[in-house]
Amino acid sequence: MARIALTRTVNDRVLAGVVGGVARRFGWHPTWTRVGYILLSILSAAFPGILVYLVLWLLMPEGDD
Repeated sequence: MARIALTRTVNDRVLAGVVGGVARRFGWHPTWTRVGYILLSILSAAFPGILVYLVLWLLMPEGDD
């Protein structure tokens, strides 16, 4: 099985394609991954969701979908 690189999506993006890229990498549904990320960000005081998203936006290369 070929490994999919961790890249931001071009076709399946809402803001920058970060969560869509994570979903594609692990084979998860993008919508449920976004819902989980938002819930984790809101419900967990220890998870800095916006900061993590911004860092991943800067570090993850854009994919060529």
